[in-house]
Amino acid sequence: MTAFWTEADYDDHELVHFVRDRKSGLTAIIALHSTHLGPGAGGTRFWHYAEPGDAMRDALRLSRGMSYKNAMAGLPMGGGKAVILAPEDKSKTPEMLAAFADAVEGLGGKYVTAEDVGISEADMAAVAERTQYVSGLPVEGEDAAGGDPGPFTALGIFLGIKAAVQHKLGKDSVEGVHVAIQGTGSVGGGVARLLAKEGAKLTLSDVNQDRAESLATELGADTAAPDAVMSIACDVFSPNALGAVLDDEGIARLDCKIVAGGANNQLRRPEHGPMLAERGILYAPDYVINAGGIISVTLEYLCRCDKAPCDINEVRKRIAQIPGRLEQIWKESDESGLSPDQVADRMAQRLIGRA
Repeated sequence: MTAFWTEADYDDHELVHFVRDRKSGLTAIIALHSTHLGPGAGGTRFWHYAEPGDAMRDALRLSRGMSYKNAMAGLPMGGGKAVILAPEDKSKTPEMLAAFADAVEGLGGKYVTAEDVGISEADMAAVAERTQYVSGLPVEGEDAAGGDPGPFTALGIFLGIKAAVQHKLGKDSVEGVHVAIQGTGSVGGGVARLLAKEGAKLTLSDVNQDRAESLATELGADTAAPDAVMSIACDVFSPNALGAVLDDEGIARLDCKIVAGGANNQLRRPEHGPMLAERGILYAPDYVINAGGIISVTLEYLCRCDKAPCDINEVRKRIAQIPGRLEQIWKESDESGLSPDQVADRMAQRLIGRA
């Protein structure tokens, strides 16, 4: 692996912290992209990486995305991300989580963690036993912010898809609109259920085929193989699994008018946003449309720091602003000729003092 600061995804990150604890077997990377607006906030990903360089690239890309996401969501937080390099069998131990918590605590509040792929609410509760710099902890009652960010992320994506359908297709409803959803976990499954309630036609796909088929049966949807879902003729392709699916090959396979989903870092490289625009496909920048989860866990964290209750209605109010932000991006894109991702990046860079 070459020096990380020579990687294309290194973007003048403020801190890249390598963590190794031999006793527990923990290997992790914590990356802080920007603390211009506040402490770096972003989840911890527990994943097996075939190559160590892939873990570093994930940490760099995801932390930058969190800087942009938090800034565009109007949150007083910077951008950070952690990746724990899981063993091949993805075994996770309390000792690993304890060592990771100690590493977060050692940063003295520069980084606030939360759950991400491979990490649960219970894991975050275990981490919180050794550090206060944790968000997304389990909550009691339906009127409290925090807990599993998945449903809040799904709500923002659903509202963003509706905004995209109105902007691109001129329709005020998703009834009859065909949406192909890649990934049916907490986020993708939540998006599917919200769309189904409004009468959308759905095609579902997941590497866990049983999960996709079960949800399809529940919602009266169709299914597609994971390697075929991007080629389905539809109105909206909604990627809600892992990122970097929009590369040369992926974009060439698309047969849709809109791409709008919750996966982070959907564009493999910067040139892929303009490539989508050249094909006439409307893109909803991922870190804008998928901000619902971070809005929820950040408000939960800030309220806990202030020892104040956090009303879920404030979370919903902020998530309801996502369509307006997207519309502003698309309007400027139409006027300037820049692709939506380029417009969003410039907005976010101004907000974090990097214009």
